[in-house]
Amino acid sequence: MGTVTPFPNQRGAGAKPNQVGFERTELNRILDLYGRMVAAGHWRDYAMNFEKDFASFSAFRRTAERPEYRIEKRPSLRNRQGMWALLNEAGMVLKRGHELAPVLAPVERRLLKIVSE
Repeated sequence: MGTVTPFPNQRGAGAKPNQVGFERTELNRILDLYGRMVAAGHWRDYAMNFEKDFASFSAFRRTAERPEYRIEKRPSLRNRQGMWALLNEAGMVLKRGHELAPVLAPVERRLLKIVSE
């Protein structure tokens, strides 16, 4: 058998990761909302950003604009205000919380208005 070589910059168990990411269930929830907004004709593009202290999902009406909404996950705020935040185009925090579903609620309500019109 060959020798197993670890990935570079790999740390021991319990060490802080090099970047924050979304878990599968979180990403499924976000992409489900994104897909419904695309089907309603409201969003056209998205971007994901993974940094050392946060991960973000940005949804765009058009590619060349600022994101209409940005969903951020900041684990360092888990025990304070909650690690999830919904930001608008200007960067103002619309909703913050410990769970993803209530943070996405304002966008879900907006989707209901778009579909019912």
